[in-house]
Amino acid sequence: MAKLFYAGISGLGSAVPDKIMTNADWAKLVDTSDEWIRTRTGIEERRICAEDTAASDLAFLAAQRALQSAQAAPEEIDLIVVATSTPDYPIFPPVAALLQDRLGCGKAGGFDLSAACSGFGYGFYTAAQFIESGELQKVLLVCVDTLSKNVDRTDRSVCVLFGDGAGALVLERTEVGYGHLASIVGLRGSGAPDLIVKLGGSKTPLTKENIGNQDQYISMNGKGVFKFAVNIMGEATEQAIRKAGLTNKDIDFFVPHQANIRIIDAAMRHLDLAPEKVIVNIQKYGNTSSASIPLALDEAYRDGRLKKGSLIATCGFGAGLSWTANVLRWGK
Repeated sequence: MAKLFYAGISGLGSAVPDKIMTNADWAKLVDTSDEWIRTRTGIEERRICAEDTAASDLAFLAAQRALQSAQAAPEEIDLIVVATSTPDYPIFPPVAALLQDRLGCGKAGGFDLSAACSGFGYGFYTAAQFIESGELQKVLLVCVDTLSKNVDRTDRSVCVLFGDGAGALVLERTEVGYGHLASIVGLRGSGAPDLIVKLGGSKTPLTKENIGNQDQYISMNGKGVFKFAVNIMGEATEQAIRKAGLTNKDIDFFVPHQANIRIIDAAMRHLDLAPEKVIVNIQKYGNTSSASIPLALDEAYRDGRLKKGSLIATCGFGAGLSWTANVLRWGK
C-alpha cells in the first residue's frame, strides 16, 4: 500500500539506571576478567536496575524525555507501543497501560510488542504504519528491557552481557521524503532454542517445585547466536537500504543493535562503512536488548551527530531467531 504520509521522529528520550557495574565488579562474582569480556564483547560496563525498579519506571523516564523533546503534550498521543521482553507483570497488564496512566496520555490506546532484541525495529515499523496510513497523528514508541533481572549470576557466558535501559521516540507526520523510508523483518524459528527462557510460560509454568530452577534464566547457545548474527546483520541492513532505493554509500550513519563489538565490526565490513559512520556505545551499556538502538540514537542526536537530512540505517537481531532493519531520513 502506498504511503499517504511520512512518519518521522519528532522527539527522543532515554533512561538508564544509576548503578554502574564494571567488568571488574563481575570478576569478583564469577570466573572472568575485564580483559576476557572486553576482547570478546567490547563491553566495559553496564547499568543495572535496583530490585525495586521495574521496566515501566525506566520507560516512564524515557517517555517523558521524548515528549519534552517533541514538545508534545501527553494528551496528544494517540497510541503507545511498548517493545519489551521484561514487562512488570508476567501476563498482564501490559506496560503500555501502566505508561498511559502514569504519563497522563488519556486518549491513547496501547499494547506491548515482544520481539526481544529486535523489538526496536519491529516497534518502529509498526508505529510508522499507523502514521503513514493516516489513521493516527502521534505515536509514542518505548523500548525497554531489564534483562539483568533474568540472568543466572553464576553463568559467566551470559550474565556479563546484559544491562538495563529504555529508549523512547515520538513519531508523527513529517515532510515528504523524511522519516521512515523502508523496513524489513525476518524470523528463523528453527533457531528458537538457541536463545530462550524455558520456565515461566504456558509450556512450563512456575510452580513451588521449580522456582529457583536454572531454566527460569536466559539460556543461550553463544556460538550459534554469534554465527547467525554475523551473517544476518549486514545482509538485512543491505536489503533495507535497497528497498529504500538507496546504496550503502548513501548511508550517513549505521546504528546496530549493541550486542557484541565483533558482530558490529562484521556488519561494518559487509556494508563497507567507515568507523565514523557506525554509532557504538556497547562499551558503556552492554546489551540493553530492545533499548539499545533508540538509546544510541538519542545519544547521537544529543551530541550533535545527527543532522537534518542524515540517512540512517538500523539493524537488530534477537531471540526467535529474529531480525529487522530500518532506513530513515532524519528530519528533526
